[in-house]
Amino acid sequence: METTSVATPEAPQQTKRKLPALRLPGGRKGKKWARRIAVLALIGLGAAWFALKPGGAPGAALAGQYVPDTVQRRDLTVSVSGTGTVTPIESYYLKPLVTGEVVEAPFEVGDRVEKGQLLYRLDARDAEMSIQQAELSVRQAQKSYDDLAANLTVRAAEGGVVQQVLVQKGDLVSPGTPIAEIADTSTLTAVIPFHSADAQQISAGQAAQVTIAGTMETLSGTVESVSTADLVGTGGALVRNVKIRVSNPGALTAANAATAQVGDIACAGSANFEEALRQTVVAQASGEVTDVPVTAGSRVSAGGALAVLGGTAARSTLEDLAINLENAKLSLQRAQDTLENYTITAPISGTVIEKNIKAGDNVNNIESGSLAVIYDLSYLKLEMNISELDLSKLQEGQRVDITADAIPGQVFEGRVDRVSINGTTTNGFTTYPATILLEDYGGLNPGMNVSADIIVEQTKNALSVPASAVQRGDTVLVPLEGCLAEDGVTIADPASVEERNVTLGGSDGTYVEITSGLSEGDMVLAPAQSGMDAGGGSAAVS
Repeated sequence: METTSVATPEAPQQTKRKLPALRLPGGRKGKKWARRIAVLALIGLGAAWFALKPGGAPGAALAGQYVPDTVQRRDLTVSVSGTGTVTPIESYYLKPLVTGEVVEAPFEVGDRVEKGQLLYRLDARDAEMSIQQAELSVRQAQKSYDDLAANLTVRAAEGGVVQQVLVQKGDLVSPGTPIAEIADTSTLTAVIPFHSADAQQISAGQAAQVTIAGTMETLSGTVESVSTADLVGTGGALVRNVKIRVSNPGALTAANAATAQVGDIACAGSANFEEALRQTVVAQASGEVTDVPVTAGSRVSAGGALAVLGGTAARSTLEDLAINLENAKLSLQRAQDTLENYTITAPISGTVIEKNIKAGDNVNNIESGSLAVIYDLSYLKLEMNISELDLSKLQEGQRVDITADAIPGQVFEGRVDRVSINGTTTNGFTTYPATILLEDYGGLNPGMNVSADIIVEQTKNALSVPASAVQRGDTVLVPLEGCLAEDGVTIADPASVEERNVTLGGSDGTYVEITSGLSEGDMVLAPAQSGMDAGGGSAAVS
């Protein structure tokens, strides 16, 4: 049978307005993806199609397989769908790190708590005692280290003149080994006897005249002290000793003797001079003498170095003491950190969901479960797995429509917060986790199961036809005059059909946008089962 085509006026030119095509597997757009839709349609509807071609079967097949549909404007929405469970944006299960009795727990279930707020205080007396012991250990270790470090340099206790150096470089010494003799000869004293009755008239601080025996040189001196005890002097007379200090002009030594006169009172005998200071400095630590910075006759001040000790043994001992000190400090720090664990504060701001321990209870850091549970309910969070085929469609900030069977009839709006590229592959198929946040979540509660539609693309008022009506990629069947019966639904003349080329825009999987080739109100023929999702995948209609 010959098929007659009736020409129809060309559809008016329209401004092309193209929604990015739905990304099917392989990422094709425009005519390419539309052709794939046509192939799927043609496989199931081949018989109906060939009824229109020359030599085909009678047109009754067309009437049974196709129904008319009106070209009209619709809102097309492309979305990526999934399911999941909503959870708090953050949750924390409070667990004890130490063992003890709870002495304070100033909060209740339902309370709003802020980060850092006191929740529990445990009896910390044992921990405080441990800190005190650790502090003593640190002090002892520090003292041992400091003493050895200081004693490796042998120093003069008082200033004076080095009389003799008793060691040399390379000597090995131990505690008590003499290092040097020091004397202070800048000031000399002489303990001179005075008659007891005369001495009682002398007091400390008085001026005295001191005469050097032999040279008869006279020096000015000062009375330092007067003895209160009588002694038997030469010839049996009672005397008292008066200590007089003089400045050494430079030549006096302990071998010189002198007499003295205080005012009009003369002494009853003579006495030799004594140095103000004479000492033998000894080592306080063991080691090898590595340096001797003084020689006999050197003048040193108080604290001046006389010798330096070192060597392998001394360095090893000092290093051991340094290690002991560090260990003591670490023990102290550990004890201080442990003390902090006896005060438990809120790790996050949120709402108390559970309180399992109260004041007076004993907790064990091993056996006890959570003390309390805190939820941050400022947002709810949904983790949703995204197919690798849809990953490129998602961006942060995209709107998400969320519904829950537990709250029928309500749609909650969320936003894509983050899409991770850390995928999980199972049986050769990879999914990626997307995090969705809900700020206004109404009656949704943590733990509820929800469905989510991530809005990927959306076109308002798009001229569209059912996706199944598109044939051979970019053509549709348009019923001509006489094709439809008076009811506008039944196909009366299957021969009165035109195959018209159209330009396609985007698709939501059920409907496809027509940017040229058809006008609003035109009729097209679509397969009778037009509710079928010709696009496949996860696209949905708004």
